[in-house]
Parts: sequence; C-alpha cells; structure tokens
Amino acid sequence: MIIQELSTNEATLILMRDEYAAWTYHGAKALVEYLEELSDETGENLQLDPVALRCEFTEYLNFERIKDDYSDIETIDDLYDRTIVIELEVGFIIQQF
Repeated sequence: MIIQELSTNEATLILMRDEYAAWTYHGAKALVEYLEELSDETGENLQLDPVALRCEFTEYLNFERIKDDYSDIETIDDLYDRTIVIELEVGFIIQQF
C-alpha cells in the first residue's frame, strides 16, 4: 500500500475539484481541518475520499436552509444534539442524518 500525506491546502483543493460537490473554499478547508483534528485525536490516519465526504456532509450557507431540509430541527442546539456541526464564518457543514 502506498500512502501519501497531504497538506491542508492540497486536501482542500482535492475537495474543491469534486464537480458533484458544492463546497466553498472555506467549507472545504474547515472540513479538512475537522478531519485532521479527528485523526490527531484518534491517532489513526484517515483516507481522503471526496465521494464519501460529499455524501456524508453538506455545507449550508445559513441555518434556515438546514431547517428547510430537517423539519424537526428548530434551534442550533437541536442540530448539535443530532449530528456533527462545523460552524463556518458564514454557514455550517453538517453530517447528514
């Protein structure tokens, strides 16, 4: 097996090149940073899989759009109780549930 270590910027650009995803640069970078922290916390290397990430996480530009997709979510606390939330300067990335 050949493993290549990627910088935050390299991984961010790989996510940005996924034509079927709608990541902003800041969203893709925040997701990569989240994954790096997860890898550090668990001590396990992670494989970058843009297709899996596109299917598992979604970037929203505002909370109202999340509420449109998830009618049982009324507050940010409800969202944090249900899933992984990565807050961005403008918007959120959430793990689908």
